[in-house]
Amino acid sequence: MTTDHVEPAVPGGECEREPGPSDSLRTFGAVVQALREHAGLSRVQFGEMVRFSKHTVESVELGRRMPDASFVERAEEALGNTGALRHSARFLTRGEAGLAVWFRQWAKLERVAVSLCTYECRLVPGLLQSEGYMRALCENDVPPLSDEDLEATVQARLERQRLLHERPNTAFDFIVEESVFMRRLGGADVTRGLIDYVLDAVTPRNLTLQIMPADSEYHSCTAGPLQLLETPDGSWRGYAEGQENGRLIADPKQVSTLQMRYARLRSQALTPNDSRGLLERMRGAL
Repeated sequence: MTTDHVEPAVPGGECEREPGPSDSLRTFGAVVQALREHAGLSRVQFGEMVRFSKHTVESVELGRRMPDASFVERAEEALGNTGALRHSARFLTRGEAGLAVWFRQWAKLERVAVSLCTYECRLVPGLLQSEGYMRALCENDVPPLSDEDLEATVQARLERQRLLHERPNTAFDFIVEESVFMRRLGGADVTRGLIDYVLDAVTPRNLTLQIMPADSEYHSCTAGPLQLLETPDGSWRGYAEGQENGRLIADPKQVSTLQMRYARLRSQALTPNDSRGLLERMRGAL
């Protein structure tokens, strides 16, 4: 079975927040660079002309950044008004549809991991989301998603869930806050469907779900959600996500800290059997 190539993590730190740029971004960036060099301009000189920093110019040229409309227009004017940049900008895409740019490197690692550990306090983890719950999340997004983007997001998440079926030898471990299910995002019908889906999804013996009770007096992960995975060579990576950003953590000391927090949290959460019982009672109360 083939696997995806995984880019190496930055030694002792985190990876780029926007890994894996799309072909259209790389192509557009290459055209900007070619036109700039043909005009005999350095990145600093060009940046001054378009009123963007050298760093921004470099990010666009390397395909790491989506240029905004003002960059395109100013660059077009500065580089001869050929129309090449203005026309090609209409076809720019950020890359793999439906997945946030800062999550893509982690998604690649997931596909080859031998174990995955997830703690969530904000929402049900993507690998355990029912389609109705996915749609409720998308419909609550701000700013609102277009119909096209909403469908792309749902399809990308459904595709990612194939991991649970295609990797029976991978250990999947989830700890989720009880409050996430109490929220009833999307309404009672969506929540009923979600709980049914989760209870069915965690049936295989390589999947474990533990609920962190809302009334617990102890909690080792108050710093927020986290994910851990083990690669085929036995090394570990961590991932942390917040508002509009995420970072892949490769530094051994930082990963070790996350592992200690997760291990402690497992002892504080309900057992898998008690967690199932709690979800069944919540389902019955809806």
